[in-house]
Amino acid sequence: MEWPAAGELRRIKAGDGTKLAVHALGEGPPLLLIPGLGTDHHAFVWNVAELAERFECLVLDQRGVGLSEATPGPYTMELLADDAASVLRQLTPSGAFVFGVSMGGMVAQHLAIRHPRLVELLVLGCTGPGGRMAVRADPEVTRRLLGADAKDPASAYRMACSVLYEAGWAATHPEVIEDAVEWRSSHPVRPGVFQAHWQAIRHHDSGALLGQITAPTLILQGTADVVMLPGNAEALRGGIGGSDLAWLEGRGHMFFQEDPAQTLSLLQRELLPAVPEHRAR
Repeated sequence: MEWPAAGELRRIKAGDGTKLAVHALGEGPPLLLIPGLGTDHHAFVWNVAELAERFECLVLDQRGVGLSEATPGPYTMELLADDAASVLRQLTPSGAFVFGVSMGGMVAQHLAIRHPRLVELLVLGCTGPGGRMAVRADPEVTRRLLGADAKDPASAYRMACSVLYEAGWAATHPEVIEDAVEWRSSHPVRPGVFQAHWQAIRHHDSGALLGQITAPTLILQGTADVVMLPGNAEALRGGIGGSDLAWLEGRGHMFFQEDPAQTLSLLQRELLPAVPEHRAR
């Protein structure tokens, strides 16, 4: 699936001078979208056109992936959160709605903790708190997520797709899987970057800090997610005061691709009531 032709590429400098790519589309209150491990803006290709009808979507290629510049590791969630803060300060300094999925949801947590004035409303998808509060996936699932012993990017991501998507859904939607594998094959993650991101995930631990999140927070979780088990969503809800949790029944880790209509409905239900109160930029 092609990225909308109306999209605009914006270049932002992080605090250390690293050049970050932001794919902008639409008009309205700004919505920062942060993708997960090893993925760039294409992760949201099934969602962005509809979201852009109501919001100015700012889709971040995180440090090292997509069109963003890579730097030597190690990477930390704090570093990646500060990258996102640099984007918001330069593009929408009065703040934005933020939607992060998987590793992007971890980054979004740290963004809301470290830079609370930049986060108007927080949506966390298929993510968790890490550390002692984490509910760990089966080791075989993690092995497949990381590509097992695949020899090329396409084979590695095809292996990852075997756990990223709910199995029954994947069997009836092979075009989505093929699109994802083709994109990863033609846009491979740079050497060292995937491992740097994975190490950031392994060291992610927001548990003791979740109470510092003051932004209204919605947690989205597929009930059939085997990569980020549903117990992690429960842990986030318990740690973030006043947060809401919405379940996507029978959906896997990539719930936003498996069910873009329900994802859009849940996002709009959460975000649109906040639009009149959104500060003028």
